[in-house]
Amino acid sequence: MRTSATIGAGLAAVALLAASCTAGTTSQAPQPAPAPGEQVTITVASQFTDRELDILNRVLDGFRAKHPGVTIESRGNQDDDKITQAIRGGNPPDVAISAETVNLGQFCSSGAWQDLGPYLARDRVDLEQIPQAVRDYTQYQGKRCAMPLLADVYGLYYNADAFARAGVTAPPRTTSELTELAKRLTEWNPDGSIKVAGFLPVLGSQANHPWNWAPQWGARWTDEQGRSTLGSDPAWQEMFRWQKELVDFYGWDRLVQFTAGLGQQYSADNAFQRGRIAMAVDGEYRTGFIEHQAPGLNYGTAPFPVSDSRPELYGTGLTTGTIVGVPRGADEAGAAWELVKYLTTDTGALVELADGLNNVPTTRAALHDPRLERSPQYQTFLDMFESPALVPSPASPNGSAYMKATEDFGVKWQSGQVADLGSALRELDAQIDAAKSLGGR
Repeated sequence: MRTSATIGAGLAAVALLAASCTAGTTSQAPQPAPAPGEQVTITVASQFTDRELDILNRVLDGFRAKHPGVTIESRGNQDDDKITQAIRGGNPPDVAISAETVNLGQFCSSGAWQDLGPYLARDRVDLEQIPQAVRDYTQYQGKRCAMPLLADVYGLYYNADAFARAGVTAPPRTTSELTELAKRLTEWNPDGSIKVAGFLPVLGSQANHPWNWAPQWGARWTDEQGRSTLGSDPAWQEMFRWQKELVDFYGWDRLVQFTAGLGQQYSADNAFQRGRIAMAVDGEYRTGFIEHQAPGLNYGTAPFPVSDSRPELYGTGLTTGTIVGVPRGADEAGAAWELVKYLTTDTGALVELADGLNNVPTTRAALHDPRLERSPQYQTFLDMFESPALVPSPASPNGSAYMKATEDFGVKWQSGQVADLGSALRELDAQIDAAKSLGGR
């Protein structure tokens, strides 16, 4: 799962939902599971393709083996936009799998995905087996319209050979340590251009996004009333000023030139994998990419450094992930729920998916199952996943719009287009709150 890379892609789906769904849809009574011997066909729509779709389909085969009367039609390459159009057109899949956790608020508030609360209560599903942060990002304003299907956790990747050459024996724990080390590990070409960046401070490049950085400062997106707090929470200014210090160290023009020559984040030419960046923020899935695309890379992982003013936060990080639910109008909602329950609570199914997709399983039982493959680098993210400091990005009625607006602002800030940071962040709050009110509460 690589949800950070597709924030903008969910906006079209959100717009469709807002135009076609009515907020405040009431919960319906849970539909019964298929009777023994009853023949039922359910459709499953997911974003997976190729190897990842094959892995999902093998897990679906496990469900079929336990429910021989159920036939499953698995449809890959179905993003939120396509699934939303199917819901609006009255021909939804029975089970929807989404990599866009940021759209959960719209799915729940519009009723596009059914409230699973009645099913959970009827079947006495123990949600305590799922970490609190993960429970938080799969519900919106008390309505649980999704269950978690694997998770991503973001931390620090570092080039162990570069550390050894510089005599560094441990990864940085604070942002000031990260800044100092980034400068030490940076290598320059004879013409003054960047050869290797100790740490790339450019928002919008690689996995550098405000939502991946914000937990390290304890920065809050909203207050208790749901209002944007970018301008009122001093942590945001601290974060942006830290970033600008590193941008100024490198020089904006040099950074533009350097990033233009980097490979795509999810290609074999990834900058960290090619040794162009000595330290980077990324998700646990990067361990799988390195295994297949750069097996000779000597690297380590650790929690991403935290603000010097918040050392108690060390071990925190963003968590997000794939979600699964039952769309409104599903023909076989009862059978669909049985599959959703299997995919999200069956330890064997979760471990098989996690091992195949290099993601974090979302129940404590699966997290500690001996069948779960774990390298030392991957173990970092498993440990972080159980931390009470883990932070989900808050759900919003207009999906990822607030996140995209913040990143757009960051792009202007880092290039020197913002004169008064505090004033500009307060203006951004007003913009985000206005857009949110149009999307519904």
